Amino acid sequence: MRFMVIVKATPESEKPGALPDPQGMADMNKHIDELIAAGVLVGYDGLHPSSKGARVRFSGTARSVTDGPFAETKELVAGFMILRVNSLEEAIGWVKRMPSCGADEGEVEIRQIFEPEDFASAFNEAEIQQEKQIRAQLAEQATRK
Repeated sequence: MRFMVIVKATPESEKPGALPDPQGMADMNKHIDELIAAGVLVGYDGLHPSSKGARVRFSGTARSVTDGPFAETKELVAGFMILRVNSLEEAIGWVKRMPSCGADEGEVEIRQIFEPEDFASAFNEAEIQQEKQIRAQLAEQATRK
């Protein structure tokens, strides 16, 4: 099963041009290497501050755009990882080993990702296979770039 590890933003990570200190980056890279060696890391990335982003609000057929930055830092995402592990407990174990990258306080959320089989009660076998094929095509495209 796959889990998304959502690293919440901090006031420091929301500053324009903010990067973790070099030691924090080195510590995180060491952790990434451990995840890779264990075969559990599917992907990861950090995000620019919300000042470089936007939100699109949906209301029926209307769409409205709000440019960043956004005020509620604790509700923002600074980065993420996708882990393939056997349980939530295993994902928690890996996250507890993750360095804080110099922040005194922070929060990480862990959420299980839906798999095509999770929709077995809502979709027929052909629809599930179609979803698997789409995911395989996306994975193939990712390896070509």
